[in-house]
Amino acid sequence: MPHRVAVVVPTPAHSSIAGPLSYLSELPLVAGTLVRVPLGRREVLGVVWDASSTVEERDAAVQERPVTSCLDAVAPMSSPWRQLVTFSSNYYQRSLGEVALAGLPPQLRDLTLEQLARRLKRPAAAPRELPKQRGPQLTGEQLEALAQIEAAAGPFLLFGATGSGKTEVYLRAVERMLERDAQSQALVMVPEINLTPQLQERFIARFGAGSVVAMNSGMTPAQRLKSWLAAHSGAARIVLGTRMAVFASLPRLRLIVVDEEHDPSYKQQEGARYSARDLAVLRGKLEQAKVVLGSATPSLESWQASEKGRYRRLVMASRVGQTGACTGTGARGSTAGAFPAVRLVDMNLQPKQTVFSPQLLAAIQQRIERGEQSLIFLNRRGYAPVLACTACDWKSECPHCTAFRVFHKIDRTLRCHHCGYTERVPRACPVCGNVDIAPVGRGTEQLEEQLAALLADVKLPDGQPVRIARMDADSTRLKGALEQQLARMHAGDVDVLVGTQMVTKGHDFRRITLVAALNPDAALFSSDFRAPERLFSLLLQAAGRAGREQARAGASEMWVQTWHPHHPLFTALQRYDYAGFAAQQLKEREQAGMPPFGSQALLRAEARSQEAAQAFLRAAAAAATDLEGADRVTLYSAVPMTIQRVANVERAQLLVESSSRSALQRFLAGWQPVLQATREKGLIRWAVDVDPLAI
Repeated sequence: MPHRVAVVVPTPAHSSIAGPLSYLSELPLVAGTLVRVPLGRREVLGVVWDASSTVEERDAAVQERPVTSCLDAVAPMSSPWRQLVTFSSNYYQRSLGEVALAGLPPQLRDLTLEQLARRLKRPAAAPRELPKQRGPQLTGEQLEALAQIEAAAGPFLLFGATGSGKTEVYLRAVERMLERDAQSQALVMVPEINLTPQLQERFIARFGAGSVVAMNSGMTPAQRLKSWLAAHSGAARIVLGTRMAVFASLPRLRLIVVDEEHDPSYKQQEGARYSARDLAVLRGKLEQAKVVLGSATPSLESWQASEKGRYRRLVMASRVGQTGACTGTGARGSTAGAFPAVRLVDMNLQPKQTVFSPQLLAAIQQRIERGEQSLIFLNRRGYAPVLACTACDWKSECPHCTAFRVFHKIDRTLRCHHCGYTERVPRACPVCGNVDIAPVGRGTEQLEEQLAALLADVKLPDGQPVRIARMDADSTRLKGALEQQLARMHAGDVDVLVGTQMVTKGHDFRRITLVAALNPDAALFSSDFRAPERLFSLLLQAAGRAGREQARAGASEMWVQTWHPHHPLFTALQRYDYAGFAAQQLKEREQAGMPPFGSQALLRAEARSQEAAQAFLRAAAAAATDLEGADRVTLYSAVPMTIQRVANVERAQLLVESSSRSALQRFLAGWQPVLQATREKGLIRWAVDVDPLAI
C-alpha cells in the first residue's frame, strides 16, 4: 500500500492553499525530505512535512497524486529548520510553502536528479588554503565579552563603540566554538551585500578558504546552490550572509552573529516580510545555539530587551588601542581623542546657498595637506533630486509615480528611483519651451563636482592634485566596481570620498580623520516615529569611520552642518550618549504606546486606482469587527502611502495596533480568511506587514 505524506509546496501569495498537501509515496519518507511533486500541470519542488501537520482538504473527486521523485541524495531538512519556517509562516502571515521554498536555492527546483547527482559527486574545487593568521592581542573589554559569551546562554547584545573590535570578538567566538567541536557551524550575518567581501576576507584569512562560504542575493544561482550544499552537508563551517541566510540549512549550528543588528536592511520588504534579526534570536533558541547581536547603536527594541534582562548586554566602550572611552552615559574618557570630536556648524549663520561652510572646507584642506582622508556623507544620490523650469511650474515628475525623477548629470538623464523610468534631459521645458531649466537641491554627483572646483588649487604633500571619488548605488552598480573603489580607499589612492549611507556602515578605513554630514535635518521632524533613531544611528556610525588608526585618532573629527544645532539629538551625538538618547526615545514611545511597548501591523493594498485600494481596506476593516481579539486592537483609517503611486499602481495602507502581541496575532490569523474573501474591482494585490519599520 502506498504511504500518504504531507508535502509543503510553493504557492502564490494569498493562495487558498496555506498548509501541506497530501501525496502518495511508494516508500515511507521522513519529515524534511526534499521531493518533486505534481502541482496542477507543473512539477515543483516540495518538502515532506511533519505527519501531525494539518493537511489541506481536497475535493473528494480529486485523486491524490504520487510523488514524482525523491531527492534522497540530499539529507532531509532538520526539525529546528522546519520549526523556524512554521513560526515565520504563522507570525508573518504567509503560506508555509512560500516561506519554506524561499529558503532553498532556486537551482534545487530546476536540476534533474541526474544533474544533482553529478553536482554532489563532483569534488569541491580545492581552494587555495591561506596561511591562517593569528589574531591581535585582545583588550580587556574583548576578553570580558568573550568570557561572558562562553559562560552564559544568551542571547547577547554586544554594545560596542565603533572601532572597539566587535569583529575580532566574532572571530574569536567562532574560533573557540571550533576548538570545542571541529564539526560545529557558525552563521554570521551582515545587513548589506557590500559588507560581505571585506568580512569574508577576514574570516578566510583566519580560518582558510575551505571553511567559509557566502550567501546573498548578489550571487548567481549556481553559486548559491554550491554554498547551500556546502552548508547543508556540514562541509562549510562558517556561513557569511545577508538576511536570506537566516533560513540557511546548518545541521550543526552552534553560533549566530548578527552584525549591525540595528540596520533596517534585516527586514525583508517583499513577500514574507520577516525580520532576520528576530528570527536569528528564535533560531538560536530552537537550535540551542548562542546568539550575539552586535552594534554601536542597537535598535531600541534590542536595547529595551537588554534593559529588561531578556538579552545579556556586553559593553565595549573603548576603541582598540585607546585609553579613553565613550561610556554610553555621556561621559568621555581621559583621552578625548579616542573618539572623533563632533563639531556642529550652524547653517543659519552661513551665507545663502552655502554647500560647504568655510570652516568645513578649511578642515578638509588641512587633511589633504597632511596626507589624510576625508569622508563627505549625503544620503541622496544623483546630481539633483529635481529639475525645474524657472519660468513655469514644470518639475521633473515621473509620469508613473508620485515622485520626481532625479537628474543624473553624468549621463544627462532624468531617472525615477522607484520605477526605473529614464529619459534624456530635455533641451527646453516641455511645458513652456523655456531653455532655462535648472537643478534644485543636491546629490552626491553635484557634491563631487563642487568639491573638485573648490579644491582645484589644493595640492597633496607631493604636489599632486586632490583625488576625489564618489561611492553610491550608481558608481558601484557594475560588477567588481565596489571592490575596486574600496581597494582604492584602503590603498590611500583617494583623498576625499563622497558617498551615501553605504559608506558609513562597517567599513574600516584607516586613513580617514574627518567625516562630514551635510543636510541631515529632514529626519528631525519626520512623521515616522523611527526617523530620529535611524538618524542618530547613521550619524554615530558615520563618525565611527574617522580616527580608526590610533596614530590619527587624536586629530579626528565629525562635522555636522545643520539648521538646528541645539536639537537634543545633536547634543546627545556630541556626547556620544547613546544610552541617554535611547532612554529619551523609549520614554516618548512608551507614552505613545509605540513599539517596543505596543505591536503594529500594516495592511497594504495596491490597485489600479486609489479609490479601489482604499475601498478594499475599508471593506476589510468593516468585516473584522467580529473577529477574535478585535476588541483589543485598534484599526485606523485607510490612507494613501507616502509615495502614493509607483509604476502606475496606486498604494494605500491601514494601520493595526495593539498593546498585546498575542492579541494582535490572534486577530491577524482570523483576519486572513476574511482578506482572501474580500473582493474589490481593480485590486492588484495586498499584503500584511507585521512589525513594520516604515509607516
